[in-house]
Amino acid sequence: MNTHDEAYTRLARVLDTLPNGFPPSADGVEFDLLRKIFTPREAELFCDMRLTFETAEQVAERTGRPLAGLEDELIRMGKNGQLFALQFGDSWYFKMLPWVFGIYEFQLNRIDREMAELSERYHPVYARRFFSDKPQLMQVLPVEETIHAAHAALPYAMLSALIEKSQAFLVNECICKKERGLLGKPCDRPLEVCLALAPVPGVFDRSPTGRVITRDEAYRLLKQTEAAGLVHLTNNLQNGQLFICNCCKCCCGALRAINELGIAAWDVVNSQYYARIDAEACIACGLCAQGRCQVGAVMGGNDTYQVVPERCIGCGLCIGTCPVGAISLVHKEPGMRAEPPVTENEWFEERGWLRGVDFTRYR
Repeated sequence: MNTHDEAYTRLARVLDTLPNGFPPSADGVEFDLLRKIFTPREAELFCDMRLTFETAEQVAERTGRPLAGLEDELIRMGKNGQLFALQFGDSWYFKMLPWVFGIYEFQLNRIDREMAELSERYHPVYARRFFSDKPQLMQVLPVEETIHAAHAALPYAMLSALIEKSQAFLVNECICKKERGLLGKPCDRPLEVCLALAPVPGVFDRSPTGRVITRDEAYRLLKQTEAAGLVHLTNNLQNGQLFICNCCKCCCGALRAINELGIAAWDVVNSQYYARIDAEACIACGLCAQGRCQVGAVMGGNDTYQVVPERCIGCGLCIGTCPVGAISLVHKEPGMRAEPPVTENEWFEERGWLRGVDFTRYR
């Protein structure tokens, strides 16, 4: 094994030691992906980072790396989506990223046909392992108007609560949709649908991707995605959500895991609700099944439709287009739903413990 191979082997091992995981494949496609994204030097530097923000000075002091040129290198890696880099005032802060949600999504400006092909080959390997572990990465945010007042969502599962407490908004193209387009399978729904959130004004002003939008524009974007039949997903946390993805069945890695790999819906995403169809009111028009449900949870019968609760993710998309109001969201029983971890650190701790990985050195 040469030095370059050692760098990528170490990088893969570090990524799999993080709570999110980075499972090995039979054919080594994950190494081809890492070689596409990182140089050996960048791979080695990544492995010296932590999941918490540090300045270049702190990284140098902790690792013994020379300080000269280190900040510039870390900034460049941040722009390449290999690290999370944040400028606050005159200072820069850096931390490592997991594969998902992280490095993969941050390749928006760099992904090409080759990377898309490699990612597509790795997806089944990654998804089967990733969605077998808890807690889930994402939770569903139902269309707010579909939630009955008696079963109101807690703030962490309400679109309006997330938007109102955020102070900065950035909209990006969807990396999943872009990948599928590069593979000759373009989506017919809107592409610019990924919304990043931040509690600090102006934090996205220097973002290398996307465009900054206002709170009002964020609300309009979410309404547009609902009209297009896209599912709202966010971090599976009670505090500190950083994104709202708006997802379709043909592109989204999570929804494809349900639809194509047959992984149980409630394992893939955390949800508080499922839909129910009133059989007596249903007129069997099929609109809910054909145009709205993104996970195949609505099944047709002779003269009515019904929802398979275990397959439904409780997004509420089917409700607004029912011409007779026969569909409603049902709050899961306490034993059927799980409260998200309070913070990202708690998510890391729980996920790491359940996976049996010791990521202490990267905290």
